[in-house]
Amino acid sequence: MQEHYIDTIFYQIELTAKYCKMLGQQVFEKYNTGITVEEFAVLDTLVCNNELCQRDLAKLILKDRANTGKLLDTLEQKNLIQRKLSTKNNRPVKIIEVTQEGIKRVETAAAKIRPHYSEVKEKIANSDLAKVNGMLKDLRKMLNETIDIQI
Repeated sequence: MQEHYIDTIFYQIELTAKYCKMLGQQVFEKYNTGITVEEFAVLDTLVCNNELCQRDLAKLILKDRANTGKLLDTLEQKNLIQRKLSTKNNRPVKIIEVTQEGIKRVETAAAKIRPHYSEVKEKIANSDLAKVNGMLKDLRKMLNETIDIQI
């Protein structure tokens, strides 16, 4: 019997990701954080990684450069990031820096959403969470080696 896509691990991961995104959207709306889940992910990625240009950020968040640029434009309008001209590999690039207001917004939003994610995590044994996290990282690594991502 042929396996249907909806019976695969890929579909189950996709559905789980959608649930996670919906939870994030609801929590961010509930607390009126002033930023979206996607903007939070960008800011958090920038806080954790120094000296990123738009292209490097796009690779980390798996968005094309155009959508990444739109997110950055919005964050810049909100005074949460600034872009500074620099050079990378002898080419001019704009390095993205999180402003003090951006750092404050990330910390405030994280403090508000943390209890909601903890509530979900508490329902799953820590050992199971560690296994799932490790398996997902391994799966992403394997997929990254298998597919050609053009960002």
